[in-house]
Amino acid sequence: MRIRRAYWNPHLTVFLSSACVMVLELVASRLVAPRLGVSLYTWTSIIGVILAGMSLGNFIGGRLADRFASPTFLGLIFVLASLFSLSILWLVRALGELAWSQHLPLLLWVVTDIAIVFFLPSVVLGCVSPIVVKLTLQDLTRTGTTVGKIYAWSSAGSILGTFATGFFLISWLGTKSVVLLVGGILLLMGLWFLTMVRWQKAVASAAVAVILFGGATWTFQAQGVLKSDCLVESDYFCIKVHDTEMGSRKVRELILDRLVHSYTDLDDPMFLGYGYERTYAGVLEPLLEQKPDMDAFFIGGGAYTFPRYLEILLPESHLVVTEIDPAVTETARQELGLPRDSRIEIHDMDSRLFMTWQSAPDSYDLIFGDAFNDYSVPYHLTTLEFDQMIDSLLRDDGMYLANIIDGGQRGHFMRAFVRTLQQVFTYVEVIPTIEGWRDAARTTFVIAASQVPIDLSQLGSFYKPLSKEELDEYLQMEPPLILTDDYVPVDNLLAPVFDDSHRG
Repeated sequence: MRIRRAYWNPHLTVFLSSACVMVLELVASRLVAPRLGVSLYTWTSIIGVILAGMSLGNFIGGRLADRFASPTFLGLIFVLASLFSLSILWLVRALGELAWSQHLPLLLWVVTDIAIVFFLPSVVLGCVSPIVVKLTLQDLTRTGTTVGKIYAWSSAGSILGTFATGFFLISWLGTKSVVLLVGGILLLMGLWFLTMVRWQKAVASAAVAVILFGGATWTFQAQGVLKSDCLVESDYFCIKVHDTEMGSRKVRELILDRLVHSYTDLDDPMFLGYGYERTYAGVLEPLLEQKPDMDAFFIGGGAYTFPRYLEILLPESHLVVTEIDPAVTETARQELGLPRDSRIEIHDMDSRLFMTWQSAPDSYDLIFGDAFNDYSVPYHLTTLEFDQMIDSLLRDDGMYLANIIDGGQRGHFMRAFVRTLQQVFTYVEVIPTIEGWRDAARTTFVIAASQVPIDLSQLGSFYKPLSKEELDEYLQMEPPLILTDDYVPVDNLLAPVFDDSHRG
């Protein structure tokens, strides 16, 4: 059954359906981030699951098109796609409340979790193109042209959906509202085809769509499904701020996706709640009297805990921070006490780009690396080439301090990170921030690197650096691996720790 072209446009139909697929794919990365993090594994699973769903949908849609192709059937497919798309909101919430995955291997957990939420919407949307092709073909001598145009418009819709979502929609609306928008568009298209004879029925279908969509939205709102888990949902993170206590001290914790990034005492900006921050302070203590006007560069700002600490401790210092997410900086100002008139020089951009474009050699006495968020590691900030840039920006007696998360004896990433630093710096010290780090599933380490010997005499007995013998023994437990811009398998190196963490 062919449809009168006055009532539809096959190219626009596949354009919108393909755009919706890509919108859901981009939104998926943000919806799963608070639960699964953002890594090569999550992105691979999202792309693989949606491609698998689309492929199966194309196959099923082709078989169904040969038997049932009609405007009514196409309308039913769109309505079904709308329902499955809206179910994403409920499923994401339901899976977040269940501990169903603790006994699954890491990769199976990630793939299964994402498939439960996004596979069926992809299958149903994959059915659209074969049905549209069947309804459009009128002249078998122009089959190639007809099919080519349809798939070209489908690809154009995918491109628009990708750019619109990544650049605008998530920032403007938030992920849950974007899913609602997709569900509404698909529902409207479904009702259009179900009632497509005259314009009066088209108007009626739009009215029905508004009523149904409004009812679904009200239901989701009443159940709390649409309530954002984030204080701010930025282009990079789900940002949350919670009040909590550390001993007798009331503090605010900054959470980026899954990780508590810092603890802030609004009444005492000198308070350092994390062990790695106290380790930083101990490492720096011998330098404070020598360089009260030191130049320091921070790779990542977060709650700006340590930059503010140095700002107060060293009023003559020059402090530069690059924080890629301006929403994180604004949250620090509004919720965590960062003064708007602070002396800290803040740049909202990627640290490596800033180092390349706006920093001169021998500019800094200290460089701090604090851009790693849980197991989401910016690969380009771990490589040999990046370490060489660090070295060029440091003065002859300068020091690079970085904190990383890894797992005790299973620390594949830490070994590679340290070995890479050793290719550039003469002295590299490793300082665990917990005493039983060897048996811990997850540990924060502070790494100090310099071209001159590093004075660690003020660390105290608790934060004890590894001796040269201990470090050599630890590194030799595995074959050496140097991270480079061409080869930096950070997600693979961290996978065992990620696996242990989700089981724990």
